[in-house]
Amino acid sequence: MNATFLGGLTFVLVFAGIILVHELGHFISARLFGIEVEEFGFGIPPRIVKLFRWKGTDFTLNWIPLGGFNKFKGEDDPNMVGGLAAVNPWKRIVVLAAGAGMNLLTAVVCYTIYFSQIGIPDLKATAIAAVEAGSPAEQAGLQAGDIVTRAAGIEISTYQQLLEITYQHLDEPLALDILRDGQPMQLAVTPRSDPPEGQGPMGIAIGNPLYPASSWFATVPPSLSAVGRDISSLLALPGRLIAGTVSPEEAQMVGPRTIWNLFQQAVSRDLQSRQPDAGEAAAQPSNYTLIIIMSLTITVGMFNLVPIPALDGGRIFMALTEIVIRRRIPAKYQMAINGFGFMVLVALLGIFYIKDLISPVVINLP
Repeated sequence: MNATFLGGLTFVLVFAGIILVHELGHFISARLFGIEVEEFGFGIPPRIVKLFRWKGTDFTLNWIPLGGFNKFKGEDDPNMVGGLAAVNPWKRIVVLAAGAGMNLLTAVVCYTIYFSQIGIPDLKATAIAAVEAGSPAEQAGLQAGDIVTRAAGIEISTYQQLLEITYQHLDEPLALDILRDGQPMQLAVTPRSDPPEGQGPMGIAIGNPLYPASSWFATVPPSLSAVGRDISSLLALPGRLIAGTVSPEEAQMVGPRTIWNLFQQAVSRDLQSRQPDAGEAAAQPSNYTLIIIMSLTITVGMFNLVPIPALDGGRIFMALTEIVIRRRIPAKYQMAINGFGFMVLVALLGIFYIKDLISPVVINLP
């Protein structure tokens, strides 16, 4: 199958799937609380056809194949029995948060698939994943697969530690204790202060060593931890941007065209790595597409929890306010706030998407 067509198809299916899973979270939680859902739509209106009716809900197929939607009974009318606005605020919070919850659960499942294929990372060890040709690391004798145990006499447990120590020893010899095939060795490398573009001071890629998963269930705890770390990194990004520990280029948001280009790269790389004549790469096929899916589903889930009117997070904030002040915010004010917030959000996203279409972010996969 043509890689360009498959990349485009993957882009559409992934976006539709992420939104559909999100809406399924809302639907399932609403039904559990006895909240009536008048319509569950596959795709975005206009409607093509009503598929069937189940327990008071019309299931419909719509023309725009990007996700789906829920039409809750009494979404803004607290006087309508069986409606969303009529239930207590804690139940509303659960229903509103369930969409993001399903996205995060999807990310956990994706990570279990990923770890089942590549192995489970040992987060307490730091390994050399790759060595650039002609780099200080190659000249010092470092090899892919080496595990760094000490740097400058300091025990290394995370690759962040190795990075910090490396930048503290630019243009001067740095003593490294490593394990190679279980055997201890000592090397000295001189990190450069002015490396070539796309390379670091030592000219290495670092990560965590991997060990095979004994079963699918063994991948679940590290998958939960991985999603937790991704969430923490996402939440810490604004602070790191302000502190200057991450550049604006690294933290910039990307839009549909940039993500489309990423999927084209990812699908092409993954297909190439699985070709019979791919040589050494065939033994270790890449999983770029799965990594992008995990990143997207976590980002979409967390973005929906931001307390912005019209997003789930904005409605959750109103429900929490209702709990604190012990009285309901009048429905007309909620509708006005959400309506205004929706218009502002659509306008900002429209500007952002147009900018991305005209000048997409250039991201090259390693």
